[in-house]
Amino acid sequence: MAVRWVSEAPARLRRHVNLGIRGAVGLTRDPPPRCVDPLESYFAIDGVARIVHGDLSSMIVGGLGSLFLQMLHPHSMAGVAQHSRYQHDPLGRLLQTANFIGFTTYGSRPTAFAAIERVLAVHQSVRGVADDGVAYYANDPHLLAWVHAAETSMFLAGYRRYGRLSLSDAEADAYVNEMATLARDLGVSDPPRSVAELNATLQRFRSELRLSDDGVLARDFVARGVVQGWRQRAPYWLFVRGAFALLSPWERDLLGVAHRPWRTRLFVQPATLVLCRLLRQFVPPTERVT
Repeated sequence: MAVRWVSEAPARLRRHVNLGIRGAVGLTRDPPPRCVDPLESYFAIDGVARIVHGDLSSMIVGGLGSLFLQMLHPHSMAGVAQHSRYQHDPLGRLLQTANFIGFTTYGSRPTAFAAIERVLAVHQSVRGVADDGVAYYANDPHLLAWVHAAETSMFLAGYRRYGRLSLSDAEADAYVNEMATLARDLGVSDPPRSVAELNATLQRFRSELRLSDDGVLARDFVARGVVQGWRQRAPYWLFVRGAFALLSPWERDLLGVAHRPWRTRLFVQPATLVLCRLLRQFVPPTERVT
């Protein structure tokens, strides 16, 4: 009996740490069922999206980068500030986002479309006036295009820098093209279908971007206020800095984040890569379908 307990100890430890890591980022529920039928799945079962989204450690970094980038559009930020409780229940919001990504990435077509309809229904009431006096609407195709571009670029950048596998340029283009399907179903007209088109989309939004007062509050909260436990603060600090490193210089300038290239190159990026590899031992990424 004692020998069996000792032999099973590593598996129990991995399970315990796995639950702790997932719980710390709001993943308190089991992932949605995975569709393995290529004729029924929303995304291709051998596609790049399932690889990128299946690596939790790099998705944490990319997800944080996406939040910081989205904050730079004052209308997107106004919708979050006026219609969400992100400061009171940040992990609940993360869980909602994670579930949407899970349902659309790994679900069947009916499951994915149901998740998309839920998001669009919630967005129906997310409308108001931003601090510049301009009305916004969460289901506005233009605003949806910004959110989509921010998420896609940061998820991809996070994986290419910190993910388990090395993606070729062709695979990166394939990922953007796969995500374009989701964007169209959400209401984005003519979404980018390659990395070059994605970068061009981000550049087109540049003149609209600035850090509003709501953006300052959100930036500081996401950077410092999400986690509370002392054991979580150090890795979270590193994840945040790793996310800042994904942003371009002009994006960091707009966000008001100091950039120290030597610290980023010599410490932040190598340490974040090590942390991602460590977490991957306890939360294994999705295996690639060949």
